[in-house]
Amino acid sequence: MIERYTNEAFKKIWSDQNRFSKYLAVEIAVLEALAIKGVVPQDDLAKIKKHAAFDLTRIRAIEQETKHDVIAFTRAVSETLGDERKWIHYGLTSTDVVDTAYALMYKEANDQIAADLDRFKEVLKKNALRYKDYPCIGRTHGIHAEITSFGLKWALYYDEFIRNSERFNHARKMIEVGKISGAVGTFANVEPDIQDKACELLGIGSTNISTQVLQRDRHIEYFSTLALMATSLEKIALEIRHLQRTEVSEVNEYFDKNQKGSSAMPHKKNPIGSENICGLSRILRGYAVSSFDDNALWHERDISHSSVERIIAPDATTLMDYMLCRMTRIAENLIVHNDRMVENIYATYGVIFSGRFVNRFVEKGLSREAAYDLIQPMAIKSYNERIMFKELLLANDYLTSLLSAAEIEDCFDLQYHLRHVDDIYHRVGIL
Repeated sequence: MIERYTNEAFKKIWSDQNRFSKYLAVEIAVLEALAIKGVVPQDDLAKIKKHAAFDLTRIRAIEQETKHDVIAFTRAVSETLGDERKWIHYGLTSTDVVDTAYALMYKEANDQIAADLDRFKEVLKKNALRYKDYPCIGRTHGIHAEITSFGLKWALYYDEFIRNSERFNHARKMIEVGKISGAVGTFANVEPDIQDKACELLGIGSTNISTQVLQRDRHIEYFSTLALMATSLEKIALEIRHLQRTEVSEVNEYFDKNQKGSSAMPHKKNPIGSENICGLSRILRGYAVSSFDDNALWHERDISHSSVERIIAPDATTLMDYMLCRMTRIAENLIVHNDRMVENIYATYGVIFSGRFVNRFVEKGLSREAAYDLIQPMAIKSYNERIMFKELLLANDYLTSLLSAAEIEDCFDLQYHLRHVDDIYHRVGIL
């Protein structure tokens, strides 16, 4: 991942130093499990735990000869030990170490992402409460529809991220597992309970069955979940981008006094943060597609998935962290123009209240078809000729014979459309 999108925690998580540290942790956990069963002498285990180490430069030098990073690692570690070195990688195949070590790195990344999610949900909840009573125009197909609350948008996002959190917690459980089952998954050289004990010591799950590798349906679920979370962030970002358009101007991203929007146009304030989120979401969807292609491997294993995951594992988790943190800042510092929201409600001369009149005329005894056909021409005339819809209604003798002036006025009440907002908030769990 490029520097621009990587925080310090994720640099450390996906560093070679941390990766090989996890390899060593797996090797030692297996030896601890073997020592419990009396296979590895306790004295040898103690020496390994005390002295086993590695040097990245030495690993890379050995790998130049062996063309195999795990062998380079085990030989570099063995060089730091005495006779007890014979137990390093005892009964293991490379992927026992690699897949299990990656589970540990995923776990570290997931802890960060889970914390990011919790912070973001709090901001969504805070915005839902802050803007609960801000009426604004709802839009369907991009066209003014009926009144909604700006807070309801955030309540909707909050509810979606509750589901995202549930999906993420399940996906991380699926991927934070190890396997120590050998070259084709038969436990030929170590007993099944060694895998279980080693994984317990490492604080991860133990898979029921594997081949030489963990099955990649786990990874598909995980990367698909990250991609889904990214699309949820994109949904919010896209809404902000629309609402910041000059013609709408209901919100805008925070703009620092020394910030510049354009090298050519000093007046520009662009929603660059939200645009960035939309762009990065495309990357995560692409990574999800790549993970699907990793599921079908030849027989008990081939290496075609390895190169993919070396890229998408650090990139996808790092991007998810970056996107959540950036969108949290955008949402927390969003500038909201309530007066413009109200102004936009009436930008279409009141025709957005037409649906209320259809219902009122049905209540007065008209068929729905008759009520609709009565209101539609007047609404279209109001919009096309820029005449206030209320004026046309009050000037129509037939309409005023069905509804009094007070009843007509009541149909333009904003609060009618917001009367169940509290009910919705209770359903979401915000109130």
